Amino acid sequence: MTASDRLYAAGGALLAVLPLAMTLANRSSPAVVGLAAAAFLAGRWREDRAALKPLLVAPLATPLGAAALAFLGWSLIGLAWSPFPGLSLRVLSEFLPTLAAAYLLARLAPGRIPDFAPRLGALCVVLSGAYIAADLAADLAVERVLGRRVAAFVFNRPALTLDLVAAPLALVLWRARHRASALATLAFGALGVLRSISGAAMLGLLAGAAMAGIARLAPARAAVALAGLGLGLALALAPVEGDILIRLMPEAAHERLVQSSSRARVAIARSFGAAVAAEPWLGAGTGTSARFAQTPVAERVAPEMRVLLAVGHPHNVFLQVWAELGLPGAFLAALALMLTLARLAALPTAERAVALGLVAGAAAIAFVEHNGWAAWWTAGLGAAICWLREAGRLAPRATETDNPA
Repeated sequence: MTASDRLYAAGGALLAVLPLAMTLANRSSPAVVGLAAAAFLAGRWREDRAALKPLLVAPLATPLGAAALAFLGWSLIGLAWSPFPGLSLRVLSEFLPTLAAAYLLARLAPGRIPDFAPRLGALCVVLSGAYIAADLAADLAVERVLGRRVAAFVFNRPALTLDLVAAPLALVLWRARHRASALATLAFGALGVLRSISGAAMLGLLAGAAMAGIARLAPARAAVALAGLGLGLALALAPVEGDILIRLMPEAAHERLVQSSSRARVAIARSFGAAVAAEPWLGAGTGTSARFAQTPVAERVAPEMRVLLAVGHPHNVFLQVWAELGLPGAFLAALALMLTLARLAALPTAERAVALGLVAGAAAIAFVEHNGWAAWWTAGLGAAICWLREAGRLAPRATETDNPA
């Protein structure tokens, strides 16, 4: 075994254990992805350093790469009007290194992931799903024994990570003819999600599964158009989400979703929507959500709408983009998302179905949950994309045909 092979083995093992690492320590994914990316980068450097530059730079010269870089550039420019530059820099100092690691992993790992890694990944998903279900059923007995925080929501991030990685990993296993492992990965990934208390994870699972099913059966253009419509509406209507929901969401729905704090979420969406209306062009500045109530933009919001600006973030990434980065940020985000969907239209049927399922699941989660700059979320997406690209490498392109009509 060469030095490069040993590095690839280490990187593949780290990629595989990510779901279990998140279950045992729910902030660990940025470190795991960073180490995995470093291992694959070192392996590629030793193998053929001349090939590294085009492999990493070429995607950035595409329209999608240019749109993504433009969004990141605008995010950096947003530091100029942030009233809390220290906070903004701290947010970006967590997000940008993880984003770089996720990009390196997705570009460098496919084609170099050792054969044992997908099966190890399946084992880790099975253990993660079983552990989440068993510990919650036992009233967090293991957490108590370990002296850790005893709260059911500690498994929310692991469940959301399972949402992201299970299906792309299962496709890799299926194409490598490890069919039982593929099915176990899907089953135990779903078990961990459904046994958790995360409504966002359950919504992501349902949205992803529905979109994957549609994409498997519908013509490519129709499936991509449907995904594009959903993403476009989520972003375009984000500033008025709260106003729409307060008019259309019946009281019975709030009663059924009481555990998800639906009333509070609607009120939060209305407050941040009011902030967007107060400053639609530039927003409050990059990464300011944690102290949004103290921004100059918040001072222009009616006092009765200002209280919930202090919750830490809008619980909607699309709305967060508007609130922090204004119309240019929203436009560039939309452009990057639509160009991503255009790329997916050309994939083989099974790969496209899983990819669109990942997009729909991630978008559904982003619509109701977490801070958009969260490093753990970025790391999970990077791992999922990495497995999806590995599945594409194994695609039987000579026999799998598709009707793009």
